[in-house]
Amino acid sequence: MRLKSEIFIAALTRRVFGQGGFAAIEQRGADEAGAIFIRQRHRDGRETLYAPAPQMMVEEPGERRFEKRLEKVDPATVDDALARERRFDSDLWLVELEIDEIGDVISFVDGS
Repeated sequence: MRLKSEIFIAALTRRVFGQGGFAAIEQRGADEAGAIFIRQRHRDGRETLYAPAPQMMVEEPGERRFEKRLEKVDPATVDDALARERRFDSDLWLVELEIDEIGDVISFVDGS
């Protein structure tokens, strides 16, 4: 069974704060099963965008894994990508993180 998106994000933000990072919810989506996108802000002003991994790439049922969509690009590029996603799914979640090592708080499809 998969955790509700709202509970997953509450745990995620708590972990980030616990590691000395910053987390903010930019957009609240559907509490039950809204898709979660993560915007990681880097110290140099660039950003990385993570999106939900396709379900066929997730090994455990109910597990949430992410894939990197954009890596260290300017914020406008991330904004454009998110605008396209919102056209398909207006109830997505968007979480902003400022943390150096994101692999400590989320799992990726490639196993990292």
